[in-house]
Amino acid sequence: MALRRILAVDDEPFNLEIIEEILEDLDFELKTVESGHECLAVVEDFDPQVILLDVSMPKMSGYEVCKAIKANPNTQHIIVMFVSARGSVEERMEGYSVGAEDYIVKPFGQGELKAKLTHLNQMLLEKDILAQQIEDATSTAFSAMANSSEMGQIVTYIEQIGEIETIPRLAEALCQCLKGLGLNCNVEVRLEGQKHHFATTGICSPIVIELFEILHTKGRLHEFTNRILVNYPLLSILILNMPGDDPDKHGRLRDHICFIASVTEQQLIAISTKRKLVQQHEDLEEAIKMVQGKFNSMVSLLDKNRQENEKVFRSLQELFEERIPTMGLDEDQEMFIYQNVDKAIQSSVAREESVREVKTAFHDIEEDLKLLSRRSE
Repeated sequence: MALRRILAVDDEPFNLEIIEEILEDLDFELKTVESGHECLAVVEDFDPQVILLDVSMPKMSGYEVCKAIKANPNTQHIIVMFVSARGSVEERMEGYSVGAEDYIVKPFGQGELKAKLTHLNQMLLEKDILAQQIEDATSTAFSAMANSSEMGQIVTYIEQIGEIETIPRLAEALCQCLKGLGLNCNVEVRLEGQKHHFATTGICSPIVIELFEILHTKGRLHEFTNRILVNYPLLSILILNMPGDDPDKHGRLRDHICFIASVTEQQLIAISTKRKLVQQHEDLEEAIKMVQGKFNSMVSLLDKNRQENEKVFRSLQELFEERIPTMGLDEDQEMFIYQNVDKAIQSSVAREESVREVKTAFHDIEEDLKLLSRRSE
């Protein structure tokens, strides 16, 4: 705020004329009054940046006027420069003690007053810059605190969703997180060919569902009035109450929403992947059970065949032992028959050994399948 208005106060009109003459070529609006009471009457409406105040005035001294100005919250910011014919240290200290910022002794030269006013103008400019810096720093601090609080909620949400394995619970956590940021939201989840809808109000309206249907393939981010829609392949989030009167907060929340959507999308991918792995494990378990059933059936069939073979050979052996002695065969013929029967029995025994090897192979395959099932868990 540059110096634009000056109020001069002196009970001597001649002194006011001198001030007017000195300042006439400067770009200031000058107002003059001839008493302290008149000064206090006009100061708030005129709202000067600087008051040139005479010390020695009747009825109300400059010191009293300065005290009243500095005691008023509406005028205490105004710079007061005392104008006095007396400039002792004591008088200057008195002026500073009542709140004055500068002091000039009569008679003063034209250059001296102009120099002091130029200095005050520079001081006002620097004061404005400092005030703006303080305001910016305060705003930044409050923004940082707000952002820290918001990030705390987001971190809590991220920590929670790692343990979530169902879509309804994930959507509930998402809505609660956004609600904690002061946002009303609608959510669509598209997973495994199905669409699920959730909202902070409990139910998505038909028009919102239609909006998801139209826009979920039309780009990552859509903004309209105080609403924002964020799309990912498995997820869409519609925010209904973005702050329209605070651009900084609007931008900060938009970044938060995009980040939250990205994290939620990754958790949906994790849920989908885990579901597929669980299904694969269940399918493998089912296949193992089916193979075990087939193996058991084949082993039972082999055992049954073995038992039938044993019965056949026992019957044949008993028949030979009963009939051969009565058939009138010579020794060579009997030996021939017995040798061939023995060969058949030995061949059957060899086949029985092969059956045992098949059963062992089946058992090994069964154990390998069990190991594969355990590894897939």
